[in-house]
Amino acid sequence: MRAVPNWAVVTAAAAPLLLVSGWTVAGARQPAGYDPVRDTISELAGHDATDAWIMISCLVLLGCCYLAVAAVLHAAGLPSRFLLAVGGVATIALVAVPRPTVGGSLSHGIVATVAVLALALWPAGTALRLPRGADAGHPSAAEPPWAFRRAVGLSVSALLLGLFSWFAYEVTSGSRTGLAEWVTAVAVSLWPLLALLSARQAHLTWSAAGAGTLLPDLPTAGAVPPGHPRPTHGPAPRRPGRLP
Repeated sequence: MRAVPNWAVVTAAAAPLLLVSGWTVAGARQPAGYDPVRDTISELAGHDATDAWIMISCLVLLGCCYLAVAAVLHAAGLPSRFLLAVGGVATIALVAVPRPTVGGSLSHGIVATVAVLALALWPAGTALRLPRGADAGHPSAAEPPWAFRRAVGLSVSALLLGLFSWFAYEVTSGSRTGLAEWVTAVAVSLWPLLALLSARQAHLTWSAAGAGTLLPDLPTAGAVPPGHPRPTHGPAPRRPGRLP
């Protein structure tokens, strides 16, 4: 089990802070007609947004945070880390395909959907590959971090997908699109931090239990086992029946 570096925890904690601060500051810079409950986060980075660079910078940094966490969160396994990295790349790509001033954008909608789905499904990636009960093949293996256990991972993904469904409903026939998107985005950004803290706690517990200590040194070649006399210096004794 690998250690979780301190910088990774700081990076994961920065993700929700970037999202909340960017949404708050950029929203405050908009004219009086902007409604954070109705209008989406993407509009803060759109062509007609006031000081769009604020939300654009936050989205780019947010995607970089997801990529950094995916690079070091070895406890999650490659499938989950891949999905988290896809979510980070898609978050950055939202800047390249901003939402137009009037109407919708198919490319923006596809990239946004890929980002949210990847970030919502990655908690279940590790849970699905874990054994349902005790691992009979590896009885001495360490317990997985609590964030990557089957029930937790599947429950988190179900919750995030439920929030995404709420957002999709608001986009089509609701009036609280901005609120639904903000709640979904914050929930998605919080889970990498909780998962990283879970892996860090599991590693500390594993190390404290002595699982990371080295095995006792084995006898090297030529060493005499305990209980046997060491040979004295001088010529080796002749075997019976052999000529000198």
